[in-house]
Amino acid sequence: MPRPISKVAPEWWDYTTVDSQILEDAARLSEHDLLQLSRPGFAVHFYETLEDFYLAEALEYITCWKQSTPAKPCGICGPIGPTEQLPLVARLVNALELDLKKLDAHFWGMDEWVEKGKPVSMDHPLSFAKADMEMCFNRIDKRFAMPTQNIHFPTGDLEAYSNAYDDVQCLIMQGGQGEVKHWAFNDPPRREGAYKDNPPPPSEYRKLKTRVVDLHPMTVIQNARTSGGGYVAGVPTQACSVGPVETWKAKQVSIWHAGMHDNPFGMRLTALMISKRLPDSAVPMSLLAEHPNVHFHYYRPAIGTVAAEMH
Repeated sequence: MPRPISKVAPEWWDYTTVDSQILEDAARLSEHDLLQLSRPGFAVHFYETLEDFYLAEALEYITCWKQSTPAKPCGICGPIGPTEQLPLVARLVNALELDLKKLDAHFWGMDEWVEKGKPVSMDHPLSFAKADMEMCFNRIDKRFAMPTQNIHFPTGDLEAYSNAYDDVQCLIMQGGQGEVKHWAFNDPPRREGAYKDNPPPPSEYRKLKTRVVDLHPMTVIQNARTSGGGYVAGVPTQACSVGPVETWKAKQVSIWHAGMHDNPFGMRLTALMISKRLPDSAVPMSLLAEHPNVHFHYYRPAIGTVAAEMH
């Protein structure tokens, strides 16, 4: 049978084109069911408070950086969305007097907006690099600060950015989950050309490296909601994004669900597809079913229910 047309963007692939039985099964998952989706290679974690949730996320930075040495440098790749962990990272580094320069610790930003074919500068109000610097790295005491050359943003030579994952071990790649079920800006593709009737096979999608991507309309609308007060016209329609190639070089992928960037249904769907090993490039996050070490972290009160509720 032909796959359904998207309910939200007919010229694109997205999760609304997935088999209806998978969607129904995801909608029925209870909190208990969600926790039981853990399996070898995929772990589900719950947190009862936002303080605990964001502290746990921040501590992953510290855990990674403490393992770095000049002989064997390593680091972490982090998201913008969520951002609440970033000031905590700076406070922890300062309080622990963690000398990031001496450790030769590294950091990768996941993505950046693109306008007129070029990544935006840090002057752009929505710049992700600007957010990382202002919310974290500029707050670290200069005695402990990470060298500028160890902070990698996908804003210049994208090949050099990609190669940095070969030069230095990325211990953890963190991410959030958007409404289109992406990590970074690994959005579903347009429904055109060779992919008019079916989305790319997972094996093809996984060949994608850091690149400039066209953003699914759901992503544009979501980012207007979460970062721009709903002003869609102010949100770029392209971005640079770390790709699956770099993601699979990370020892662990750590996805943080605070309930602000996706909804109760979406937070269930991707966990189900990863747990049951159902990768589908129309649901990019589901491709992590093929990664050997994935952790989903949930702020439990945000899990909610998938039910009709009038407002």
